[in-house]
Amino acid sequence: MKLSSSVWALAALGLAACGGGEGEAQASSVPGDGMMAVGGEAAETSAPNTSGLDPIAASVKHPGRPAEDVERDASRKPGATMRFAGIGKGITVLELEAGAGYYTELISRAVGPNGTVYMQNPPGFDGFLGNALEDRLGDDRLPNVVTMRTNFDGLDAPAGSVDVVTWFQGPHELWFFPESTPEGFGDPEATFEKIAGVLKPGGALVVVDHRAADGAGPAAGGTLHRIEEQVVVDLAEGAGLMLTKTSDILANPDDPLDVSVFDESVRGETDQFLLYFEKPE
Repeated sequence: MKLSSSVWALAALGLAACGGGEGEAQASSVPGDGMMAVGGEAAETSAPNTSGLDPIAASVKHPGRPAEDVERDASRKPGATMRFAGIGKGITVLELEAGAGYYTELISRAVGPNGTVYMQNPPGFDGFLGNALEDRLGDDRLPNVVTMRTNFDGLDAPAGSVDVVTWFQGPHELWFFPESTPEGFGDPEATFEKIAGVLKPGGALVVVDHRAADGAGPAAGGTLHRIEEQVVVDLAEGAGLMLTKTSDILANPDDPLDVSVFDESVRGETDQFLLYFEKPE
């Protein structure tokens, strides 16, 4: 696929900023999964041999991945992150704040043709995504992906239907109110209640976000694009989910935590927490 001018524009606006990852908005821009260019050259000139690999490894090594995605793997650690999340064949995944789909593509291939991926973005992202979704999903590239255009507190997946909800570099957006969307993207408590509602009993919510310093408060989500880990834990547990494991694979102890994730001193190298919550059986 060829790169559309709108996708290039998104990249030029710096929407691939946060941690080299889901890419957030500076000032009035809106976050997503990086809004990186999706078309262009394949990652490798010759297809790697993926036979014998497990679904996650095969999805990361897939020859059809955009080169721009592959370049981000070192900081994103997608293989380890998806293993932590329990991504596997045949499951249903709801990817909150999917943006242009860096993780959507990986998860789509990992769950396989018998699995389903809901690719969710708020309506307020429309003007910033441009042709990114068409570039990612056009020509039936990822036939098991269903787009979902709702706010975070309006998820329309059937109740009790989802095995895993992922929210990568995103919960802090609940306190981000850009000029283009002054009402924001969803009520925090209602959002986590909705997440719990769409999960199957025994299902999981997996969260990655940029760590804020203790005491920073939720407002840091709209200023520094960071959030305290405990804020997320309290909201998830308030919705009836249980924190069952954590990981430091995305940690960076050298991050001072008190600067914006767009600051050149930490951009692409923020300290991020990784949490796994379960819905009781």
